[in-house]
Amino acid sequence: MNYTTQMDAARKGIITTQMEIVAAKENMDVELLRERIADGSVVIPANKKHTSLSPEGIGLGLKTKINVNLGISRDCCDIDLELEKVRTAIDMKAEAIMDLSNYGKTREFREKLVEMSPAMIGSVPMYDAVGYLEKELKDISEEEFIRVVRQHAIDGVDFVTVHCGLVKRIADKIKNNQRLTHIVSRGGSLLFAWMELNNKENPMFTYFDQILDICEEFDVTLSLGDACRPGSIHDATDNIQIEELMILGELTKRAWERNVQVMIEGPGHMAINEIEANVVLEKKLCHNAPFYVLGPLVTDIAPGYDHITSAIGGALAASKGVDFLCYVTPAEHLRLPNLEDMKEGIIAAKIAAHAGDIGKNIPGARDWDNAMSKARAALDWETQFELALDSEKARRYRAESTPEHQDSCTMCGKMCSMRTVKKVINNEDINLI
Repeated sequence: MNYTTQMDAARKGIITTQMEIVAAKENMDVELLRERIADGSVVIPANKKHTSLSPEGIGLGLKTKINVNLGISRDCCDIDLELEKVRTAIDMKAEAIMDLSNYGKTREFREKLVEMSPAMIGSVPMYDAVGYLEKELKDISEEEFIRVVRQHAIDGVDFVTVHCGLVKRIADKIKNNQRLTHIVSRGGSLLFAWMELNNKENPMFTYFDQILDICEEFDVTLSLGDACRPGSIHDATDNIQIEELMILGELTKRAWERNVQVMIEGPGHMAINEIEANVVLEKKLCHNAPFYVLGPLVTDIAPGYDHITSAIGGALAASKGVDFLCYVTPAEHLRLPNLEDMKEGIIAAKIAAHAGDIGKNIPGARDWDNAMSKARAALDWETQFELALDSEKARRYRAESTPEHQDSCTMCGKMCSMRTVKKVINNEDINLI
């Protein structure tokens, strides 16, 4: 039986190779996985042209996945350096990489990325439009924007972010609202500018059916972008953000009518007490489609440490049902992240994702923690290093401060609680002096 997309296959009762791989990774019954893909609560982004892909599932009942943003810009256009970041992100087992390139040989970088990456690849065609078409923003036609989307699909990206919900009536409100940070989405700001310069409706909304044609042809998952996401905790959960979310819910149903898989992008910056309500709103208004968030960053005062503000929000969001976390690095708001920034961002996002999985009772999530706890109680340092999220750092820290007694560390020495209790239980001499 033929099928066009993973959702089409699922609705026809077909178990695809990608479904089998994801079910095995998640230790989930493949029939249950198929049902969730059919109803839209799970997606498997898998462009037919991405042959190096190791498929991952995103959504209900699955482990929280993380995304790493990479790409070349006008000020930092070293393709080799970005490819080194790609290799490191893959080695660190990031499930997704988004190419946010916006300058120079973007297609050359994107093609290499798709060719080498087992991780799913995302992109934002809007970022690429000016450079790809070699035209000023105001001179780009609606049809040309769609042509760029098609090129990204041809190049093999598994999901594309398109900001279809920023319709003209919302754009008009933004000009007169009380937001502190207006529009912080790069793609959203470009569309806002194009709409103002041309006095036209958002082409991504007007030509939504043509975008669906492309997604159906290549099985590209739509990541419906939040152009109006809050860029400060002051702007979170305002009427503009929620009105856009409602439109994304309507577009989700239109996409599903064409068997196109959908994720919903969300905030952003948000006070910690608003996160749970936002997850509930997204799941309700967007019909339980998988939710993909940047952060959320729970405070605005920590440039240089926003991987931490993001991990705090991301852990809570994931525990309440968010399915996909976009990493944030220490360089957020300051500059393009370097390799070390990227590593710190990945580790922070992975901590948040795993903490969220524990909170939402993903089967097997606690097993890793329990194994670490047993190794600590046994003072089994080698097993602790092997289980550590960052084994290299754990080994280095211990090597930098060597204890007198190898069954302890330099924090407590012979007064180590684990050591003391272990000796008592084993009827050994405690010998603290």
